[in-house]
Amino acid sequence: MMVQGRRIVAADVRLIRRLMAENPSWGRSRLSVELCERWGWRRPDLRPKDMACRSLLLKLERAGHIVLPPRQAKPPNALRNRSIRYVAHGTEVIRGGLEALRPLGVCAVAPGSDDEALLKCLVSRYHYLGLRNTVGENVKYLARDRDGRPLGCVLFGSAAWRTAARDAFIGWDRVAREANLALLTNNSRLLVLPWVRVPHLASHLLSRVCRRVGRDWMAKYGHRVVLLETFVDRGRFRGTCYRAANWTLVGQTKGRGRNDRHHSLVAAVKDIYLYPLTRGFRERLCHVDA
Repeated sequence: MMVQGRRIVAADVRLIRRLMAENPSWGRSRLSVELCERWGWRRPDLRPKDMACRSLLLKLERAGHIVLPPRQAKPPNALRNRSIRYVAHGTEVIRGGLEALRPLGVCAVAPGSDDEALLKCLVSRYHYLGLRNTVGENVKYLARDRDGRPLGCVLFGSAAWRTAARDAFIGWDRVAREANLALLTNNSRLLVLPWVRVPHLASHLLSRVCRRVGRDWMAKYGHRVVLLETFVDRGRFRGTCYRAANWTLVGQTKGRGRNDRHHSLVAAVKDIYLYPLTRGFRERLCHVDA
């Protein structure tokens, strides 16, 4: 089978089971690192593909091939957000037109940087969903005005496993989706800070980010993404800024979680918006190596 873009055969499953049986003290992270070493599974920068391997293990477990050791306890989202370090920032009202703020600075945030600490603080405090731990490949952006004042944040992370309207729009079957899901990224957070009252700022930020996210993904992970997705809660928002930034509404979710594969997670119905980064995105996303 193809899992996380890697072909898995019966011998691989036997290896995973043997490693767990011989090393009962290992957690999932230790197991993932060992498998990356044995398989020579590395990113273009030669670091182990640890997060991809963890996702692979979860998929094998959900398919009934293995039983992973229990997860280490994780605090609830609220506790995680309370543990995020506060970074001082101004909250004075910023109003007017875009021209008064230009040139805007939109930067990709480096892991461990002061900008990342500020972004985490802002998203955890001012986005209605808070900030979740980032798993897998991701890129984060922080926007400032010409005076260096923060205006908003845009976050991209792992795409949803399966979404009927999106998959139909692409022309995906199961095999093509499993092989090429890494070529999508999900705009998981879009935040304009609540004291920033500037018309059209959200759509402007989206347009700016869409023009560069493919290059930033290549620089960070060694491969491009060709399609962006996002889910807009219909009970809260109308998706105006996405439409203004030329994203396409392709349908709605079915009221389950974005990674729900067993029809057991209940979530709000959301509109699905997509933004292609290349003209031949369908051909690239539907291509499967023989």
